[in-house]
Amino acid sequence: MKYKLVVCDMDGTLLTSSHKISEYTANIIKQIEDNGVKFIIATGRPYLDAKFYRDSLKLKSFLITSNGARAHDEENKPIVVENIPKELVKKLLSYNVGKDIHRNIYLDDNWIIEYEIEGLIEFHRESGYSFSIDDLNKYKNEEAAKVFFLGKDKEIENLEKNMEKEFQNELSITVSSSFCLEFMKKGVNKAETLKKVLNLLNIEPEEVIAFGDSMNDYEMLSLVGKPFIMGNANQRLIDALPNVEVVGNNNEDGIGKKLIEIFKFSRYTM
Repeated sequence: MKYKLVVCDMDGTLLTSSHKISEYTANIIKQIEDNGVKFIIATGRPYLDAKFYRDSLKLKSFLITSNGARAHDEENKPIVVENIPKELVKKLLSYNVGKDIHRNIYLDDNWIIEYEIEGLIEFHRESGYSFSIDDLNKYKNEEAAKVFFLGKDKEIENLEKNMEKEFQNELSITVSSSFCLEFMKKGVNKAETLKKVLNLLNIEPEEVIAFGDSMNDYEMLSLVGKPFIMGNANQRLIDALPNVEVVGNNNEDGIGKKLIEIFKFSRYTM
């Protein structure tokens, strides 16, 4: 099989735990692109945040963001814009999630929170993308790309169970980590948006390699011809896709090493 495209999640996958792309993996990505293989980032992060990393790789490529609620083409023009309807944004923001859960909303290029919590700035320090602090009740009558909730692992697990009962027929629900519960418009996920991109590129899913580490990658990994799960992945994803190969972790160039193996580069070059 001649693979034509590699699609890759960011956090826990392409990025190290310090939220950077290693020089090793960046170099391998450049090599595969020089050999005619396209590389696409597909992430839960918003467009401007992810664009920094794509541009740092010097890629002119499509970009899938907000778990598929947004996609941009090689000229940075939006090709997918899928918003949660106003009435469902209102329901989500009115839901009693408890005092220890941190509420977040993506409105196009704006990330809005109610108060700062530990780790948020560090998480986005590399890209320079940042949040605004405001009263989220102001946005109950707005459409949104994504609404998500942050909390401790057990709190998010319980919240997911409770909110699924009310929203599973109205919205797409996923977890991008054990501490992050996310909601998008019904039917929105990375795989559905990837299908639209592949159609534009005239590439079949069987000709695609994908890497991911959490349940928001489940549909994407299920779609492509050659999926891989990171060694540091959420166990829930590993259990959900038992036949998918697990590769090295994100701090040990798991992606770069696997791409060398697949494309049979003779050596790592700088």
